[in-house]
Amino acid sequence: MNELSERQIKILNVIIRTYMKTGEPVGSRTISKEADMNISSATIRNEMSDLEEMGYIIQPHTSAGRIPSDKGYRFYVDQLMMEKDQEISEMKEFVIEKTEKMEEVLKSVAKILAANTNYATMVSAPQTQGGRVKFIQLSNVDEGQVLATIMLDGNIVKNKIIRTDEDMDQETMLKLNILLNGSLNGLTMAQINLVTIARLKEQAGIHSEVVSKVLDAVAEAVQEDEDLEIYTSGTTNIFKYPELADSASASELLSAFEEKEEFKELFAGEDGEPGTGIQVYIGNESPITRMKDCSVVTATYELGEGIHGTVGIVGPKRMDYKMVMDNLKTLKKQLDGIFNKDKKEKSQGS
Repeated sequence: MNELSERQIKILNVIIRTYMKTGEPVGSRTISKEADMNISSATIRNEMSDLEEMGYIIQPHTSAGRIPSDKGYRFYVDQLMMEKDQEISEMKEFVIEKTEKMEEVLKSVAKILAANTNYATMVSAPQTQGGRVKFIQLSNVDEGQVLATIMLDGNIVKNKIIRTDEDMDQETMLKLNILLNGSLNGLTMAQINLVTIARLKEQAGIHSEVVSKVLDAVAEAVQEDEDLEIYTSGTTNIFKYPELADSASASELLSAFEEKEEFKELFAGEDGEPGTGIQVYIGNESPITRMKDCSVVTATYELGEGIHGTVGIVGPKRMDYKMVMDNLKTLKKQLDGIFNKDKKEKSQGS
């Protein structure tokens, strides 16, 4: 790549993209229109001559335009792979940074909310509703091993190692990446039906086994995204209220906070999807039987692109509902804004 100037790379890319689209040799006039470069046709012809001399393009017959050579195609494919690898790397860095930041934010939220209200608090990490596939990148990592990088809604990245008996070169990998992304982008696992799978395997030909393993990896990534991470704080606050402080009630409540499994029911609506706005559960209204002596107030926060999480406050039935709701409304607005701020800063920095 180092032997080509930036201008030569632009000209070569225009020749390759235009030829792939039309199947016709590409002349200097077409390049001057497409390349968006303020240079003369004579300069373009000189650069084309140099590219031909270096073996990147060929002239099929006298007075015709140029077409890419095998060397030119190889340059184009390698350049595409480098760009995609860089894109994936940048996405991973941003997602990791944002995920770590979000975890610290949510732990702080639970702690501050417990201190402000004098009740027990719980906050669920953001999840993606539906687990739509945004991007898939296959890369060779070792003999018999392929790395599948799967990006879901919300820029959630999952890496899966796929074992295969096939040896696949970069061109084959590129074709599979194009095939997978063209067929799966924007789909949930529920939408990836038998017809879609059969068509993918047919188009993949001898590489159908790899495609099948990629689909298994996508299903596993979506399942992992559905696992709920919950942060809690202020559980000892329940001892401040006599009606909750007796040994039996306190023991049940503490067990619920330690196990957290039952919170999944609390943080989902009747159809298994998150509730909207603020929800109040008094006594037996709570789906958690061990909280029948409490009141629970929850609020759902939205982080864009279908990403949601829930904040909950647990206290006695005589809790200060107005104060709790005011705290949750303020907190909901702050959490709603975090993702938009990160997204805006990312777009400004790119």
